[in-house]
Amino acid sequence: MVAPQESAELAKRLIGETSSKQNIASGQLTIHADRGTSMTSKPVALLLADLGITKTHSRPHVSDDNPYSESQFKTLKYRPEFPERFGSIEDARGFCQEFMRWYNTEHHHTGIGLLTPETVHYGRAVEVIEERQRVLSAAYEQRPERFVRQHPQAPELPEAVWINPPAKTAAAKGGEQV
Repeated sequence: MVAPQESAELAKRLIGETSSKQNIASGQLTIHADRGTSMTSKPVALLLADLGITKTHSRPHVSDDNPYSESQFKTLKYRPEFPERFGSIEDARGFCQEFMRWYNTEHHHTGIGLLTPETVHYGRAVEVIEERQRVLSAAYEQRPERFVRQHPQAPELPEAVWINPPAKTAAAKGGEQV
């Protein structure tokens, strides 16, 4: 959402509409946000409780606590067509709508196996990875000399992607506490 100012009501509207649009079930989503007044407001807190959405906040005085958002902002700002200034809020909205469409549907992310967020979100990752592997295997069968080390493998989808991974238990580390 691109708005003239930040407010609790706008945050509440955005979260509510998005949750409804994406059919997010209670207990299914965690939202991570900064400690700004909008995201820490009572209206947003009540909405999140009503929707069964867990919220987490950045550590105090830490502006880069959400590397996924920070990466998205960096990608946005480093696009060659990103303007020095927008002429109006409508210009900013138009630019951001096009950017978000591209970022989610065309831009392949290394952290999710060179897939697009849309592919992963809508459950098509396995199908895409299998098709990639078929193409790589066919290329290998045709010209094995091009692949000097081994049969090529399509990148896998990670089981989980974490902002702050949970600490490993002593049992998982063979008795060593992390």
